[in-house]
Amino acid sequence: MPTLSVPVHTVIRKPPHTGSMVFTPNGQQGIRTSLEDTYQRRDLVHMTAGSRVPLLRNHLWLVTRGMVKLSCITEHGDDLVLGLAGPNEPFGEPLTNSDLYEATTLCDSDLLCIPFEEIDDTPHLAVTLVRAMASRMRQSEALIALLGLRRIEERVRGFLELLAHDYGQPCEQGLRLNLRLTHQDIASALSTTRVTVTRVLGLLKEEGWLQLDDQRQLVVSHLPR
Repeated sequence: MPTLSVPVHTVIRKPPHTGSMVFTPNGQQGIRTSLEDTYQRRDLVHMTAGSRVPLLRNHLWLVTRGMVKLSCITEHGDDLVLGLAGPNEPFGEPLTNSDLYEATTLCDSDLLCIPFEEIDDTPHLAVTLVRAMASRMRQSEALIALLGLRRIEERVRGFLELLAHDYGQPCEQGLRLNLRLTHQDIASALSTTRVTVTRVLGLLKEEGWLQLDDQRQLVVSHLPR
């Protein structure tokens, strides 16, 4: 595997994984089980929050713990959020047509780098990755559907519901989002402005639909049944 060109303070090689992951998104328990042997046989790459993940040709990255923001730079120089990759979800250079594609960790994350040759030689790994990519595709379709909503409040609420459903961790108040998305990140994902997102988040907090916990993490208190 090629050497990763990332600052030394950012990447730490961890010993092979020997236990279950910290958190598994809804509906992905089977994917986690299928990949557990793969995690145990290799080193994970640890990246601190805010690190840029190098996109290597003919390699896929798989998130085993944490969250990665997937984005690209528009022709006007704006950062456009294309989606998120959480535990058991893949991303990488082979999965995009954008020359300005970027992947940035939103929190401390453990990643697995898999060369295409290994995927070709391991049928069960290929099948598992197809299932994981299907999850990413569903998320992308949901994000596109949100852009069709006229009211920005509905877009923001729907975006947070999507994140809570896919990645939220149960707590006393509801589902906690353990990721550091800025107001600008949310705005770029929903084709609106940071000022508008800040205003809508304030309204959602006032009505009790959204809360902040002791660590200032967002908590979605009310989800549709």
